[in-house]
Amino acid sequence: MALILNLETATTNCSVSLAQEGKVLAIKENDSANYSHAEQLHNYIKEVLEEASFSLQDIDAVAVSKGPGSYTGLRIGVSAAKGLCFSLEVPLISIPTLESMAHQLVVSQDHLIVPVLDARRMEVYSAVYDRDWQEIRATEAEIITPDSFREYLKSHSVHIIGSGAEKCREIIQHQNVVLDTKVVPSAREMAQLSQKKFEASEFENVAYFEPYYLKDFVLQQKKV
Repeated sequence: MALILNLETATTNCSVSLAQEGKVLAIKENDSANYSHAEQLHNYIKEVLEEASFSLQDIDAVAVSKGPGSYTGLRIGVSAAKGLCFSLEVPLISIPTLESMAHQLVVSQDHLIVPVLDARRMEVYSAVYDRDWQEIRATEAEIITPDSFREYLKSHSVHIIGSGAEKCREIIQHQNVVLDTKVVPSAREMAQLSQKKFEASEFENVAYFEPYYLKDFVLQQKKV
């Protein structure tokens, strides 16, 4: 039975879960605007292993949220995942961050799920999924306007979830919009997704894998 360690660091939520056959055995997470992932991540890994009475040597694979998201957060998670895979000689699995977010919602037939993560200014990272969590529009970096997602809003209720939903609240005015700003990516939803990839042997090249940044990094200088 596959035992998979799942790491989610793409946003403010530092989240680690240990799952067996897609079922979460233990999870530790903290959503803090301080981005203390570097200090928390390895402690959380230790804690979930202890809670489930396993050791690192028992792990069959490591899964990491690949982005898009915070540049720093993604690098911390991917670096930790790759280091574990190298040392333990286990495969690396990557999970799209927005797809994992979409799995937090169960919706009815005529509803769509649009996970959105806050980017710079009025921009968000977004994708569109149907009720079965199948991607019907790929991940994009887009500037929110009154016409955003209009083609889907014509015939569906659209659930916009995540940190970018606050920007949508200000601009998108439509009766079919349902907003939830509190949804954050979590290692809980990664469990079933990483199990499916493990069973299909969908592994990354540990040496060459990089996070899915989607956009080039721009250094923000402090104002004097």
